[in-house]
Amino acid sequence: MIRRVAVCGIGTESSTFSAHRTTYQDFILYRDFSRYPFLCQDSGLWPEEVAGVRVEFVPILVARALPGGRVTREAYERLEAEILAGLRAAGPFDGVYLDLHGAMHVEGRDDAEAGLAAAIRDVVGPGPPLAASMDLHGQVSRRFAELVDLPTAYRTAPHVDVEETRERACRLLVRALAENLDVVRAWVRLPLLLPGERTSTRLDPAATIYARLEQIERRPGVLDASIWIGYAWADAPRSSVNVLATGTSPAAVRAAATELAGALWRARDDFAFAMPALPPRAAVEHALASDRRPFFVSDSGDNPTAGGSGDAAHFLADLLSTPALTSGGRSAIWASCVDPAAVAACLAAGVGGRVSVRVGGVFSGEPPVPLQGTVHAVRPADPVGGDLAVVRSGGVHAVLTTRRKPYHFIRDLLDLDLDPGRHDLTAVKIGYLEPDLHRAAAGSVLALTRGGVSQDLAALPYSRLTRPIHPLDPDLPAPDLTPVLLRRPG
Repeated sequence: MIRRVAVCGIGTESSTFSAHRTTYQDFILYRDFSRYPFLCQDSGLWPEEVAGVRVEFVPILVARALPGGRVTREAYERLEAEILAGLRAAGPFDGVYLDLHGAMHVEGRDDAEAGLAAAIRDVVGPGPPLAASMDLHGQVSRRFAELVDLPTAYRTAPHVDVEETRERACRLLVRALAENLDVVRAWVRLPLLLPGERTSTRLDPAATIYARLEQIERRPGVLDASIWIGYAWADAPRSSVNVLATGTSPAAVRAAATELAGALWRARDDFAFAMPALPPRAAVEHALASDRRPFFVSDSGDNPTAGGSGDAAHFLADLLSTPALTSGGRSAIWASCVDPAAVAACLAAGVGGRVSVRVGGVFSGEPPVPLQGTVHAVRPADPVGGDLAVVRSGGVHAVLTTRRKPYHFIRDLLDLDLDPGRHDLTAVKIGYLEPDLHRAAAGSVLALTRGGVSQDLAALPYSRLTRPIHPLDPDLPAPDLTPVLLRRPG
């Protein structure tokens, strides 16, 4: 017996405080199995038979975009329409695997992932189970939890279990099809708003709490237990922490969700930054005072992989106003800022040429920062950032891009003749350090800079959150964390 499973999804992380907008052109489109090495690449077949059942996965469309501002209505509707048309053309299906992020926000829509799940359910019918792999920084509304039978999320931050999570979601779906499981879910919303930089699984309390998940899902009657720490930079009713346990025993999943929700609530004031966190100028002084190299500074407020616009130059201004750096006596790398006009001027001048440009504000319209100096390096046609350029002003080396580009790998800096080990500080638009930078870092500090993903949550103009919520409402009474039990629609 062969069961057919559709593979589809739209995934990105959207800050409602970022001026940037995510368009159709920002998405990478997958219509094959290149994201799923655990499948037989030529056929899409699940590599083993389960309970006499073979499962064939059928690629429809998976769209992924770098985090940023809201997705435009036009982009979302175009992608959704292609997915639904593909499902109609290639169906019928016995199940659907959704490859999602969970914190996508679309202009004019609330709860986009639940809306997508509902639209897919309308096409495939009430019977086929839906499974989903998601980012732990995603959000799970009650409506989403009602619609998706088998959701699961990453268990590490930084995320080193992405492929493992995709495979886990597919394994859950294959088992549900093979054994015709009657699945029940226990969902809890916690009134907590936590930035990812305070909830890294490299340290407690997140490390200990997340370590419970594998233990819990080995219990009889439990198939999966997941925690969505959530996404703090979305002003939306569903923004919060969520726990969801899935299984075949209502009592077992209820107990699991209750245990995890209680642990999170008790630890609500214990979540802390994974490195020292200082105001921008103090962060620069801290880095220059250290003798550790490489030394990384997280320019956190405009982190493009958390949804920042990538066009804020506030920290560049701080570097350029530091005498030890402007004199050239000390040196710094700053990566990066999107500014196509400034990059074009650098390409025209060539390496060694002098430029006088104004950097930043291309999305937000904020006043740009004047930058005068010598073109240190150029790299045309980078696959992610487009044309790239580095301007050296005194001891400051500013990386400029034509498209938004994160710098998570040492090799990306080396490609621009920038070696973090030979500079006094390397400032990267990031939160906690991604694995490659973390391994290389001899020292690090997080700069509390401004931007669409600012760590100062209390200063952000929230108006649509479900309130009260901790820590914005310090007098919040102890919440009712009783799980809601949910079953498959229909």
